[in-house]
Amino acid sequence: MSDFRRNCIEQKLLIGTFAAIPHPVAIEVTAASGVYFLCIDWEHSQISRERIEDLIRAADVHRVPAMVRVPGHAAEDIAAVLDAGAAGVLVPRVSTAEQARAAVNATRYPPLGARGVGPGRAAAYGYRIPDYLAKANAELVLAIQVETAEGLANIAEIAAVDGVDLIFVGPGDLSVSIDATGPTGKDRLDAAIRTITEAALAAGRAVGIFRPSPDDIGAWSEAGISFFILASDTMFLGAGLAAGVDAARAGAHDRGAK
Repeated sequence: MSDFRRNCIEQKLLIGTFAAIPHPVAIEVTAASGVYFLCIDWEHSQISRERIEDLIRAADVHRVPAMVRVPGHAAEDIAAVLDAGAAGVLVPRVSTAEQARAAVNATRYPPLGARGVGPGRAAAYGYRIPDYLAKANAELVLAIQVETAEGLANIAEIAAVDGVDLIFVGPGDLSVSIDATGPTGKDRLDAAIRTITEAALAAGRAVGIFRPSPDDIGAWSEAGISFFILASDTMFLGAGLAAGVDAARAGAHDRGAK
């Protein structure tokens, strides 16, 4: 079993970020920052399928696991990123146990699933297929994202599906789906997150969540969440540049005042 999957399953504190910039330089800079893992966001960014392999390769240079959030439930998309060498997948909008089982089937080789064998980068382009088959089921992380009212209602059944390593909470879509947006909806959203967390932990699954800032990671960690995707490379780029510009303006103003 890879350290990445083992640490997920054992609920070690893991902090990563979304990678949305479609260039290997951004991946290398992010990987060198100290994150434990990256999640390449194929769902919500302008990253092409052809580019994903280059981004995974860039993360491999720094020995940082790179998983991919696929656009949906298509088995072909899951197979494509795993064949490219991804350390795992994050499957969005899983709202039923049937959808969770489909994700398992697409991620795991028989007898645990129904993934097809291909000569991709992960299998050294066909030269090491037996070696890859021998370890893939044990090493690849399958995270499924619960982010709808239906998923919230079905969380116990979803969490019980064998082959799922991690239940990941998508608070943005979840807040919209359960009508818990804005400051007035915070308590309702937090209660829903706790319901998902408790059901997942009771089923022996690790729990993850997206957080736009580190402000409340301590609180959610105490609630049992161990896997955090913190903001994204684009968010950090914008925030870092904005802070630098503000500091430069403040410094220039101070000098002008003397």
